[in-house]
Amino acid sequence: MKSFLELHTSFGKFVLAVFITVFLCSIAEQETNAEKETNMEQNRIKIYAENPRYWQYKGEPVLLIGGSVDDNLFQIPNLKEHLDLLKSVGGNYVRSTMGWTEEVDVPPFKKVGDRYDLNQWNDEFWTRFRNFIRWTHEMDIIVQIEVWATFNYYRDYWDVNPFNPKNNSNYTAEETGLPTVVNSHPSAAQNDFFRSVPKKNNQEIVLKYQQKYVDKLLSETLPYGHILYCMDNETAVTPAWGEYWSTYIKNRAAEAERGVETTESWNPWELYHEQHRNTKDHPEIYSFCDISQNNMQKQQTHWDNAQRYRAELSPIRPMNNVKIYGADTGKYGTTRNGLERFWRNIFGGLATARFHRPPNGLGLTETAQASIKSMRMITDEMDVFKCEPNNDLLSNREENEAYTIANLGKEYAVYFPKGGSVDLDLSTIEKIDAKAVTIRWLNIQHSRWRQVEEISFSDSITLTTPNEAHWAVLIQAK
Repeated sequence: MKSFLELHTSFGKFVLAVFITVFLCSIAEQETNAEKETNMEQNRIKIYAENPRYWQYKGEPVLLIGGSVDDNLFQIPNLKEHLDLLKSVGGNYVRSTMGWTEEVDVPPFKKVGDRYDLNQWNDEFWTRFRNFIRWTHEMDIIVQIEVWATFNYYRDYWDVNPFNPKNNSNYTAEETGLPTVVNSHPSAAQNDFFRSVPKKNNQEIVLKYQQKYVDKLLSETLPYGHILYCMDNETAVTPAWGEYWSTYIKNRAAEAERGVETTESWNPWELYHEQHRNTKDHPEIYSFCDISQNNMQKQQTHWDNAQRYRAELSPIRPMNNVKIYGADTGKYGTTRNGLERFWRNIFGGLATARFHRPPNGLGLTETAQASIKSMRMITDEMDVFKCEPNNDLLSNREENEAYTIANLGKEYAVYFPKGGSVDLDLSTIEKIDAKAVTIRWLNIQHSRWRQVEEISFSDSITLTTPNEAHWAVLIQAK
């Protein structure tokens, strides 16, 4: 039999071995977690290093296009099927206002008795949102979140909003100065809820609960890398509000060793309104620009305003269009206007295009699906990230007749909103390298290519659409 000392020594060696094994496993796990953290940061949505007018995701440049049936998409009952449909036609971009405006929607806070408690969460709201974030991540669909769903804080929506002092048990109107009734449109900016920040009213009681809400939102989104953050929707409030929240979100992300991209959405339709300068002139606050309100403009003006903004933007950053208006069912232009805006944005060298929800946009209707699919068909056949909008290449062109994007000397794509005929300058193609060019017409409505034509090289060619429908054509040197 072994002596007590031998047993004691053996047991000590065993304990030491177990300790070392556990320690080494812990180190390995830490290294694995560190690896995951590094990969998450490398793979997140960020500005494309080689062309900062676009985004990159998982280390590759990505063109963001989409459409959806609603704005606060995570609240709809058939969410997974809707995302599957979007993905099936080539879409990879959705909007998510953090709102609750329909009868089937739920708010983020728990109701205790007849009032909300801003210290308690409504599990159903956050479960819906959590599923939305997980599913979009699995499908590589980029989500542009609007942190403060502006319209929830005015008129009838404010009347039932948990942040309204009459609806919660956490503060009163007298303590905070918040109104219990706001009958004006958000463009009047008459709710002091949006002046709680230190540079304005410095209302610490309200700000504490606003921070708590944003912290909860970030706890659900920062572990993922496919989120873009927009502070508001069509806001007209003090610039200090958006500046505070953009900085707050970036600081919270930095604490979690994450990078994030932020912007603000201003209300004016005219991109040269001074409010838009708060985004355009402050890259230290906002890393990209959302110019969705330009999609109220029509035809040539729509293109010209975006191109002027694009040319003046310094430093160069992505320009997003998370809302494209226009549908025969709405009041902000026709279905044709909506389709034209979608195509002009991408052919105008902008980073994203998403159809706004019905009735004021085409959403993910069959018409929208066709354009999303067709856009993906043509941009997948070219290196759009090396292209630039260049209507100077077109001659014999009428206003709003055609728009072109080109990688000079190699490939050119032209969009025709309603048929037409223009001449395209191909003189930048090196004749030594290219003996011919191929021409491929794409029927946008039917997402169908016509037969490829090959013609001998010449300095200029005439492009005439087969009819007056929506057409795009791809010309490539061979």
